[in-house]
Amino acid sequence: MVERLTVIFFIILCLLLGFYLILSPWDTLFGNWSDNYLLALVTEGTGLPVVQRTVTSNWFRGAVTGLGVVNIVIALWEASHFNQSVALLREHDHKRVSK
Repeated sequence: MVERLTVIFFIILCLLLGFYLILSPWDTLFGNWSDNYLLALVTEGTGLPVVQRTVTSNWFRGAVTGLGVVNIVIALWEASHFNQSVALLREHDHKRVSK
């Protein structure tokens, strides 16, 4: 039972993280991407304004969106191989307990 819940929670985590990474660079729902307090702090702390220009560029936003797509693909793969993942977790747990 614990193995099933672990795989389910992993799938949910990957889906939520994937959707967040896809939407956050482009949508103002999560706040403006370039008006980030942490980004301003790092830029001022390092004295490198190139950091802020890089993070706010479209290619960096596209890279973050690509990571979101990868997370969604991982979630779909795990969902399609659900029984196999549960079996691998059970096998690993039995090996650990028998030692």
